[in-house]
Amino acid sequence: MTKEAFSQFLKVNLPIADVSGITLKDYSDSTAQTEVALSRMSQNPFKSMFWAVQGMAAELSTGVLCINKIVKSGKNISMLVIRQEADFTKKAVGRITFTCEQGQQISETLQKAIETKEGQVVVIQSEGKDESGDVVATFRFTWSFKVKE
Repeated sequence: MTKEAFSQFLKVNLPIADVSGITLKDYSDSTAQTEVALSRMSQNPFKSMFWAVQGMAAELSTGVLCINKIVKSGKNISMLVIRQEADFTKKAVGRITFTCEQGQQISETLQKAIETKEGQVVVIQSEGKDESGDVVATFRFTWSFKVKE
């Protein structure tokens, strides 16, 4: 996934994330990082980042790994978030980077779904850090995968 492809994906499929300023900072087979800066479009009335904007950036850091692994599998696999939890530990101001490092676990879960032909779930975490490296939020998404026949 390139930064340009990610940007185009948001424009077409998730314009609210594009308007909020979410970008792909880094991507590899095992890790994805999204980034979002505090702006008029992403802030709440308390001059910090709205939790939903943080949630979009966090979910996208997990989702981009899932989407790319599904595409690489060559299989028709549905994916859906079935649960989400979050912990907020510091006021989110400035530029926040969300990192998901569970690409291998996603690959293993998809492989099991392909082999068993049964739905599989996996909990994937994304940690948001500010420019000082302090954790501002940790999101956990339970993704469900099912091979479509």
